[in-house]
Amino acid sequence: MDLKNRKILYHLDLNSRQSFSQVGKKVGLHKDVVANRVKRLQEKGIIVRFNTLIDYFKLGYSCMRFYFNYQYITPEIKKEIIDHFVNFNCAHIVASPEGGVELVVFLLAKNVNEIHSFWQKTLSKYRDYFAEQKIAPFVGEKIYPKSFLLDQKDDRTNLTIKRGGELVDYDDLDFQILELLALDSRIPTIDIAKKLNLTAATITTRIKRLIERGVILKFHITINWDLIGYKWFKVDIYLKDYNKIHQIVKYLETNPHLSYIDITFGYADLELEMIVNNVDQLKQIIEDISIKFPNIIRSYM
Repeated sequence: MDLKNRKILYHLDLNSRQSFSQVGKKVGLHKDVVANRVKRLQEKGIIVRFNTLIDYFKLGYSCMRFYFNYQYITPEIKKEIIDHFVNFNCAHIVASPEGGVELVVFLLAKNVNEIHSFWQKTLSKYRDYFAEQKIAPFVGEKIYPKSFLLDQKDDRTNLTIKRGGELVDYDDLDFQILELLALDSRIPTIDIAKKLNLTAATITTRIKRLIERGVILKFHITINWDLIGYKWFKVDIYLKDYNKIHQIVKYLETNPHLSYIDITFGYADLELEMIVNNVDQLKQIIEDISIKFPNIIRSYM
């Protein structure tokens, strides 16, 4: 992939709702060229979808994470389990990552009892196929730009986003707008207005307010990293000295491959999500941390 396409991906991940003309000015291409490149990236499956990052905590939702490793599994049973989670109306994320965890599930609900009831049904059907299961509340995350896509360093400090905050008031119209933007962050304002029988000015005002109140954190894209030579890994770090965690985070934030730091409790001391070229690169990053902070990291996985 050439540098122009990498820059297009980078800037669309920062704001996928910006015009192709705006992207073009940042990458040095005419808007029509940007549009054609984006179309080809979609056709190749590199750009999977245009997303809206919503702080669902501010809407009153709670999130529970489930990590699984399989046993006695067949391809048919594996697909059945994945479909079981995907089809649950509270499912937020269902993924099979690289590394030590084979299945990750995030469930969102305003009433945790709904998740508990579903979990009981899940165990009654599939418990024998789970060699290991871990559950932990998910309360937020720090989100970093995909700086590794560029050929120069960027200022990641000003581009970091934190999800998880105070509740805000919202109404049915706000929720309807969020539903449409969640499906396609590039949907034109006029199209939202037509679907909801409102004026474009009303929709523009509502979206602006949702952004100002931190309900909409950003408009971004889902990228198939495998197709452009990257792997997504989750790294769980356990510390000997928890008081040094802020020093480690500050050091990690300079690494362009750091994409997320998950904020949680009841699991690892520090949970990272890294996008790297290969396992060896990930091991080198962990080794660098161990050298920089000797006798602080107890273990990692």
